[in-house]
Amino acid sequence: MEPSLEELARERRERSSLRMPWRLIGLIALCLTVGGLGSAATMPEIKGWYAGLAKPSFNPPNWVFGPVWSTLYVLMGAAAATAWADRPARRTFFIILLVNSLWSLLFFGLHRPDLALIDILGYLILLVIWIRQLWPRHRLSALLQIPHLLWVGFATVLNSSIWWLNQ
Repeated sequence: MEPSLEELARERRERSSLRMPWRLIGLIALCLTVGGLGSAATMPEIKGWYAGLAKPSFNPPNWVFGPVWSTLYVLMGAAAATAWADRPARRTFFIILLVNSLWSLLFFGLHRPDLALIDILGYLILLVIWIRQLWPRHRLSALLQIPHLLWVGFATVLNSSIWWLNQ
């Protein structure tokens, strides 16, 4: 006897729920790896080039960035894992990771705050799009990205201020 559509759907949900922890771990690891690659471009420049830049009064201490970004990467991975079946949201997530990784290379690797500013403006727009994509079916995932949106908004202002002060 053939399984009913309802039984097939239940089996599919069960298989998917068994893969969810591995997907979650894998996507968080991917996000943290992207962050690590960004750090590889960033760390050598902190005491040299970056230290010599004029910065606004609201520039946080250097030690703040690591814990904040690590937290945001975990939240990104969790949101992506939860919304994995949503292809447009999944596509936007991967584009966001690419744009995120480019920022460190542009700002720290190439010493180009101007190009990094263009990149981070794109990042901010993509983040808004991703949250809007998540909202209808994955509200918690969308809400998990609000701190991310706020931080990238702050980072955009910081990036633009550093660019302005160092023209």
